[in-house]
Amino acid sequence: MNIYRIAVIPGDGIGQEVMPEGLKALQAVAQKTDSFQMNFDTYSWGSEYYLKTGQMMPSDALTILSDYDAIYFGAIGLPGRIADHVTLWEFILPIRQGLDQYVNYRPSKLLPGMKGPLRDKGPSDIDLVVIRENTEGEYSGIGGRAHVHTMQEVAIQTSVFTRHGIERVMRYSFELARRRRKKVTSATKSNAFQYSMVFWDEIFDLIRGQYPDIQTEKWHVDALAARFVTRPETLDVIVASNLFGDILSDLGGAIQGSLGLVPSGNLNPEKKYPSLFEPVHGSAPDIMGKGIANPIAMIWAGALMLEFLGEEEAAKLIVEGITNTISHGQIITPDLGGTASTSQVGQVICNQI
Repeated sequence: MNIYRIAVIPGDGIGQEVMPEGLKALQAVAQKTDSFQMNFDTYSWGSEYYLKTGQMMPSDALTILSDYDAIYFGAIGLPGRIADHVTLWEFILPIRQGLDQYVNYRPSKLLPGMKGPLRDKGPSDIDLVVIRENTEGEYSGIGGRAHVHTMQEVAIQTSVFTRHGIERVMRYSFELARRRRKKVTSATKSNAFQYSMVFWDEIFDLIRGQYPDIQTEKWHVDALAARFVTRPETLDVIVASNLFGDILSDLGGAIQGSLGLVPSGNLNPEKKYPSLFEPVHGSAPDIMGKGIANPIAMIWAGALMLEFLGEEEAAKLIVEGITNTISHGQIITPDLGGTASTSQVGQVICNQI
């Protein structure tokens, strides 16, 4: 029997509400398959920790996390009390960069029984994955401000693209496409960014020449965003820079029907460091404490975690449990048009498993 050590970080807002449902689903599928065991250690890092200590997490947090097989994370953010750039740069990005989680894996799939916002588009039309470069690019953090609070104030933010960083995320995308529908679309903007995105395009041309079995195309990101809406059925694996991937994957969640459904994996494919799995929806302060947050993204993120760890059967059972729950359409949260609570939906999915 495989035994996995999982670091659990519920985080902020509805992260604390959906995390228990994700853990229940993981425990249910472990009991069902009887092929693995998960041992959880919970860490109360995040915004409340920051308000008490002045830090989002301890200074040795990455050392602590490095000992685990994976990290299961809820959400971060406390708007109005802590600036968003603090929670990003002192929590999320240090984990992604420090643990070399260079692939951000975000699937968008319209499930049977779901009525998405796109007219005449069904489950067979919306089934794509955005692969986002996750450790450099526009989120490299290079820059600064000078002459602050004067009329001469200036802010400079510099993107950093490396051949190593681009090549490895593109190779991951092509290998993934071989297991899917054998098509990779590159998001670019080389007409405007004559250095970074031309560099991106050149490396894409180099890599795709090594995968003659994969169909490829390049789209400027603005036109590609429109294509997400008009012809999502033509998309399979989309590889994008940190910023472009961030935007496109949220658009993918929107055409899927709700950000409450969208899971995400921050991956170190070589497993030298633990990978982190989370819902995309964030802390959602507008509904926190109401008991109506959709737990499906959290539960689905657990399925991504199991798949990455090699427990494919268990991951499939969770996704089937989610699909059956939605297709029945009786116990769903308000974001999907229902009236059920977070815990009610979580329990139904566990029952399905």
